Amino acid sequence: VQLQASGGGLVQAGGSLRLACAASRRPFGRNVVGWFRQAPGKEREFVAAIDWELDTYYGPSVKGRFTTSRDDAKNTVYLQMNSLKPEDTAVYYCAVGGIGLAIHRDEYDYWGQGTQVTVSS
Repeated sequence: VQLQASGGGLVQAGGSLRLACAASRRPFGRNVVGWFRQAPGKEREFVAAIDWELDTYYGPSVKGRFTTSRDDAKNTVYLQMNSLKPEDTAVYYCAVGGIGLAIHRDEYDYWGQGTQVTVSS
């Protein structure tokens, strides 16, 4: 599966962005789709995940502000980011793993190229 992340950009603190992750070559099917982010000089951090039953899980730093959803008819998963903070600045990646929610990088097999999100104060 190939993944294409889009929707990043520059936004002021308190603003919103919606990222999209589109799959090509094959649908997401029953695979979990996760979002991770990596800021300069930091480890890649788990952000959110959604499984085929639409169960979701969020990292503690984004819970209550970010929401992930999926549209299997469009082979696209979304990450709605509200109340953005400067510390949310990072490159955001989507990834596909196995069946069931997963929060660790090594549980994901396929990765998109990333999209930059910059939040100004």
